[in-house]
Amino acid sequence: METMPAPFVPPAPSPRTKPPSTLEMMRIVYRNPLELWGEPSYNEPWISIEGGIGGPLVIANDPGLIRHVLVDNARNYKMARVRQKILRPILRDGLLTAEGAVWRRSRKAMAPVFTPRHIAGFAAPMLASTQAFVGRYEEAEGPVDVARDMTMLTFDILAETLFSGEIAGDPDNFAHQVDRLFETMGRVDPLDLLGAPDWLPRITRILGRNSLAFFRNIVAETMALRKEKMARDADVPEDFLTLLLRAEGPDGLTRQEIEDNIITFIGAGHETTARALGWTIYCLAEAPWERERIESEIDEVLAREPDPVKWLDAMPFTRAAFEEAMRLYPPAPSINREALTEDHYRDFTIIKGAQVLVMPWTVHRHRKLWENPEAFMPSRFHPGNREALDRYQYLPFGAGPRVCIGASFAMQEAVIALAVMLSRFRFDTMPGTRPWPVQKLTTQPQGGLPMKVTRRS
Repeated sequence: METMPAPFVPPAPSPRTKPPSTLEMMRIVYRNPLELWGEPSYNEPWISIEGGIGGPLVIANDPGLIRHVLVDNARNYKMARVRQKILRPILRDGLLTAEGAVWRRSRKAMAPVFTPRHIAGFAAPMLASTQAFVGRYEEAEGPVDVARDMTMLTFDILAETLFSGEIAGDPDNFAHQVDRLFETMGRVDPLDLLGAPDWLPRITRILGRNSLAFFRNIVAETMALRKEKMARDADVPEDFLTLLLRAEGPDGLTRQEIEDNIITFIGAGHETTARALGWTIYCLAEAPWERERIESEIDEVLAREPDPVKWLDAMPFTRAAFEEAMRLYPPAPSINREALTEDHYRDFTIIKGAQVLVMPWTVHRHRKLWENPEAFMPSRFHPGNREALDRYQYLPFGAGPRVCIGASFAMQEAVIALAVMLSRFRFDTMPGTRPWPVQKLTTQPQGGLPMKVTRRS
């Protein structure tokens, strides 16, 4: 009887066995918050800390408690202060950071773009963008940085689908500026952690000014080009950009809100998918038995089904590998809320003002929720197994009213991209491929993902 190889266990910080000192905690949170969490975070349903630096803190791992906070009693929770301190300087009133009436206006304005019919219409340009992009691997010599490449690929797809190819600026400079923005403003500043007044300068924001200006200039130029075309009564595409610009008005979005939502999608909307694609390719390279199964599935589907709209449902193993990579390396590793009033879940009390952390990073690796949680095992998401998971133990796109509006877009994009790349090329790790997961808004591989690319025979 054939023996299955042991599952691949990709790199991740070991749970801490003792709490860090205050100074050490601040250093870890700035450098890499994923290294902060201790054994209780991976074993307990929830943890309540009353005397934390930022005030009372609740870490929620129990799926029932997560549902209570994000869905059943979502009205009692606003975005947490520390999270807003990081994101608002970048995104201002974009969909990820807006609250109340501003958030509702933005969500309503964008909803028509992300209907199933519209997303199906994006499949063809997703396919064409990926086919054009992977041509670079035909002549590849030496290692390529898959992490950087996935940033550029998902930017190409975003530009072609939501902006009809009409984003201003130099795409070659885009990946560098994304890295720089997340390296600086994407970190928790120690002054924010301490609750220091806003007038004190934050070094993270000072270092990120040029990259943020780069994105703001792209947005301004992109909007100007499209508005000029609309003013000429030219044949404008009915895409995300046009829809937002037409939503401007007294009962719709302000010009500033339109700009903020465009930068949200240009600066962050592609980033989560890029990171998940990179981690998927890396994990498959280290688990070749899983890769062979997926290559066979892709070859069989592509031989009989030319319509990329149908690939997501036709490739359950490919989809499962992507979902498992998002479990191990959730693109958005933390969801932060703050209690507006005292709240109760079972016999547990959440006091007013408590910061509530729902950490996909720890929930997805929780020992009471998953078997062998540190291992890369796509079979968890194979048909028949995926349905047995609790909805609130797997949160790559969040949950509740603020669930990611682009989740279906991202899943379709990922499967199409993987199908094209893995049907033509094989990605293998190099001796120097030792990625370490670091939280800078998203879960990024420190040092990139240097890999060797060869054409499949």
